Amino acid sequence: MTGRIPEPESAGPDRDGMSRRRLMTWAAAGAVGLTAAGAAGAAQPALAAGTRAAAPRSGGRIATGAAVRTRPVYTVHQILPHAPADAIALTIDDGPDPHWTPQVLALLARYKVSATFSLIGLEAHAHRALVREIVAQGHTVCNHTMSHPQPFTHRSAAAIEAELDRAQSAIGDAAGTAPTLFRSPGGDWSPAVFSAAARRHLTPIDWDVDPRDWARPGTQPIISRLLAARPGDILLCHDGGGNRSETVTALRTVLPCLKSKGFTFVTL
Repeated sequence: MTGRIPEPESAGPDRDGMSRRRLMTWAAAGAVGLTAAGAAGAAQPALAAGTRAAAPRSGGRIATGAAVRTRPVYTVHQILPHAPADAIALTIDDGPDPHWTPQVLALLARYKVSATFSLIGLEAHAHRALVREIVAQGHTVCNHTMSHPQPFTHRSAAAIEAELDRAQSAIGDAAGTAPTLFRSPGGDWSPAVFSAAARRHLTPIDWDVDPRDWARPGTQPIISRLLAARPGDILLCHDGGGNRSETVTALRTVLPCLKSKGFTFVTL
């Protein structure tokens, strides 16, 4: 998304060194993110009513929810305990993007790989046909907020809830089914974020392999980091937020290689 702060995706036990969150310049990001939040809230697109995304409300607040977690899901078996022992999960963030998402979908179809797409609500609303195609091909969709503001935990509780609700509505309306997963922008978690997700029955998911494709380090570093995956890993990649040619090129090598190693790709 043009002009958006690059996503500092990392929160889990990243084996490749310094986490993406540590690379974030919080002061600059906070100023931009909080300023943009007000504008985004005032200019949300009108969404179709009747979506299945929203949970029942009472007195203006979500009435019931799941147990509040204190940590997100970092590995496959934390959320899918009965998944195959060799299971891994590929997650694709920040789309859908009209240029890059079709290329990613084509590769997934070619190698018969299922993935989980963490969608930004504004992009889902703008590219509804792509969302439908993601679901039609058997992939899972995840709530990744409405506008991807950063740093997410610096926002008020009301703003956090609005980001989740608007994205849930936009994605649910486009996909025809409501997400049951939530990924915080930048892997940025707090009690307020966990509470908002729980009240909406959304499971917070993270990752434990970050190839840093968001930073465009070159195709080979992305390939090397993804091929270091171990059973149970959740892999992070991106189809939105900028030029994703390196990611697409890397996946052409990574997907068949990981399958040849005997990994089973699962959706979260």
